[in-house]
Amino acid sequence: MQKSELTESKQAGGKWKMLYEEKIIETIPVGPLGLIPLKGCEELVGKVDKYLVDWRNERESEHKTSIAFSGYQRDSYIIGANTPRFGSGEAKGEIKASVRGDDLYLIVDVCNYSQTYSLCGMVNHMSPDDHYQDLKRIIAAATGKARRINVIMPFLYESRQHKRTRRESLDCALALRELSAMGVSNIITFDAHDPRVQNAIPLNGFETIRPTYQFIKGLLRTFKDLQIDSEHMMAISPDEGATGRAIYLANVLNLDMGMFYKRRDFSRVVDGRNPIVAHEFLGSSVEGKDVIILDDMISSGDSMLDVARQLKQRKAKRIFCAATFGLFTNGLEKFDQAYEEGILDAVLTTNLIYQTPELLERPYYINCDMSKYIALVIDTLNHDGSISSILNPIERIQNVVTKYKNGEEV
Repeated sequence: MQKSELTESKQAGGKWKMLYEEKIIETIPVGPLGLIPLKGCEELVGKVDKYLVDWRNERESEHKTSIAFSGYQRDSYIIGANTPRFGSGEAKGEIKASVRGDDLYLIVDVCNYSQTYSLCGMVNHMSPDDHYQDLKRIIAAATGKARRINVIMPFLYESRQHKRTRRESLDCALALRELSAMGVSNIITFDAHDPRVQNAIPLNGFETIRPTYQFIKGLLRTFKDLQIDSEHMMAISPDEGATGRAIYLANVLNLDMGMFYKRRDFSRVVDGRNPIVAHEFLGSSVEGKDVIILDDMISSGDSMLDVARQLKQRKAKRIFCAATFGLFTNGLEKFDQAYEEGILDAVLTTNLIYQTPELLERPYYINCDMSKYIALVIDTLNHDGSISSILNPIERIQNVVTKYKNGEEV
């Protein structure tokens, strides 16, 4: 990151500037900062590390030479770790440097199926269960040595199994309780499927962050002719669960909001769920308006594409699909077809989980980089600072929209 970028970050608003220059630097760090990327997270953590190195090298303070700031400025905060496996498939966690007294941040992508390991001579792709077990191994290797252990898990493990129906396990709650029992102080996740799952660990730090600002910025940088008002744009929730996301966006941008609700056939179960019969729309007319469909994830994409088609039938102008996590479990062919048919104009997801090279090459895809945001959260927490202003980006959203309307670069 260049110095000009750093200055721009500081000057984005009064609170933003205070967060960097006043609040954080006058607080003693919890301990020397350490970043441990688990397998498959190296690229994302490398970007986060670069921001932290640049910020702390630029930062001025009379206290940086004191013993409390020992190890504050480094060439890199990344600490090597490994989870080698035996021939049987069993594994162990290894940390390659001392973490005594460190404030550790373990970053894991449980959705990175591109990573592999060998089992009895056969190559297996890592599942979310494999990534979660490796996370616990590294935590176990650091416990009793690090001053504080924090886990950044963008896609919350088992978050889709957040409530019990019939005779089922509550996997997400169990995982959170397990991490808490292992000594994890803070769990940072993004756009949790149901944030109420944090009730399982009421005495621990748990934050779920939505990338609304990054979505807006990505859209404004790509499309230069957007009219951001209730007459020309609308926020859409594809189902009941995503209503809060659409309401937030509509309130911040002063847009109208609409939603779909799913009619299901409760007499049948297909792939563990009651199949969706139809999506019904509630809201004002979308005719001639650009619409933004917001959700936490695109899994197969069937629901998102069905909603997009219905909006197009209602004469929506352009359709933008935004989701924090792009899983695309059934591939990209349906999205390619929808783009060619003019059903959708752009798909926005983040780099918080693994992205295939094919996805990054799609002409309709907009990649929203979250590395700077993660670096800011880590930098603040390492100083034991409040992240409330980071979690609520209203001021930054309003600033970037104002710049866009004035014809300035965003």
